[in-house]
Amino acid sequence: MTELQYINEDNLWLKLSLNLGAPVGNLKDFSSVAFGVEAAAQFMRSDNYGYRITTGYTKYYDKDHAVLDGSTEGFGVIPVGFMGRYYPQSSGFFVGADVGYTFFTDFDANEGGFYVRPVAGYHNYNFKFFAFYNQVFQGDPSIDVQTIGIAVTYNLKFN
Repeated sequence: MTELQYINEDNLWLKLSLNLGAPVGNLKDFSSVAFGVEAAAQFMRSDNYGYRITTGYTKYYDKDHAVLDGSTEGFGVIPVGFMGRYYPQSSGFFVGADVGYTFFTDFDANEGGFYVRPVAGYHNYNFKFFAFYNQVFQGDPSIDVQTIGIAVTYNLKFN
């Protein structure tokens, strides 16, 4: 295992992702599906550990005739977070988690909350395919935002 000492073009990657989610918990009464995009910068601290910052946008589409916080148009979330990943081999299985803060859009009474998103999947040099669970924790949970989903990531390398 090679330890990488500094951020450089060999160990810094830009990652672009698409995700598809199914709302769970009481959110499934209001939203039928969630679709999102993400961008992240990942620093590979070693051959097996990666750290990154991430953001994106996910739209939760409403169910027919469902009203959530006065809206029938669904709502959006913008996460801003940090991530850690463990890659046992250069391709194959990986695990990790994202943590951070999620800002809500199109919600009258909610500004956002802390989120956690554990992930597990398959990776190679160019792509990553994974499953995730996402939950947003709020001080006044008028709606419990939980999602399970799948995602695909494309890795843009600078070298």
